[in-house]
Amino acid sequence: MESQKMHVMLHCFKKGNSAKDTADEIFTVYGSGTTTIRTVGNWFKKFRAGNFELKDEDRSGRPATIDTDIIKTVLTGNPRYSVREIVNATNIPKTTVHKHRYEVWVPHLLTETGLMNRVSTCDLLLQRHERDPFLKYELLPQDDTINADKYCNQLDQLAEKRPELAIRRGVVFHHDNARPHVALAVRQKFLQFDWDVLPYPPYSPDLAPSDYYLFLSLKNSLRGKSFKSISEIKTHLDEYFQPVDHDNARPHVALAVRQTLLLFDWDVLPHPPYSPDLAPSDYYLFLSLKNSLRGKSFKSISEIKTHLDEYFTSKLKQFWKEGTMRLPERWKKVIEQNGSYIT
Repeated sequence: MESQKMHVMLHCFKKGNSAKDTADEIFTVYGSGTTTIRTVGNWFKKFRAGNFELKDEDRSGRPATIDTDIIKTVLTGNPRYSVREIVNATNIPKTTVHKHRYEVWVPHLLTETGLMNRVSTCDLLLQRHERDPFLKYELLPQDDTINADKYCNQLDQLAEKRPELAIRRGVVFHHDNARPHVALAVRQKFLQFDWDVLPYPPYSPDLAPSDYYLFLSLKNSLRGKSFKSISEIKTHLDEYFQPVDHDNARPHVALAVRQTLLLFDWDVLPHPPYSPDLAPSDYYLFLSLKNSLRGKSFKSISEIKTHLDEYFTSKLKQFWKEGTMRLPERWKKVIEQNGSYIT
């Protein structure tokens, strides 16, 4: 990543950007705290002097990468080693060990069964992703409009794709009172399915979740964008709608949590054990958060909370989408590596 940031700096320098604008661009791509305006300014001084070598000059003292490699080797042998035990085993100063100990992720030693589990789960997820979108939506053909017949057809398709809804009693359906929704054919369809429909007061888009919540969010995602084809629109919508995904930490698989997910009728993607490299929170969010904390110290819990509030507020929707959209690529990589960790 360091090499990539150097190339970004050189590119921005040649474009005539200022050190501040360049630092902001790096923050956007790699996360807040990954560089400083002073660092960028120092590189710009080198570039102005005609030195375009994109490699840090050698410094005196022991390279930090050597310490990290030694600690990683020790932890590979015994992941349970404490800071004191690492100090005794390596003679590396305690402060250095403490600094690098938690930057080193030592993968779980996967058994043959664990490797097969990762491959089979990723294969299942990848096939599902390619075969069947996680969210069911339909784009009407150009110049077409919704009517009662079309709406009945959509309800039939919903019942076919979710047969458990068609045979389950107690389903409560909610929609507004647009003409196609209250047409006789549609009301007969609901009677056929034995679905209960919530009453809806006329002229009340502020009481329709699609209007006051979904469409508002979708409108924000479309702001400033233009599309040249229906396929581009569909690609954007596929990326906008995401499935629920979490790892298998104990709170996530607890009975109360599973019952709540069933209550919401939310689909949960399977997650192979010991696979932080397949959890967006681990391989994407925490890495960016760690970069934002680098070099900082806090004197109170309120200072930590303030920093976290500012960090999360600064993240645009694109940031969260990007982390999740990397999943199919990572599933494929696990399959290609026969279950081995992505490093």
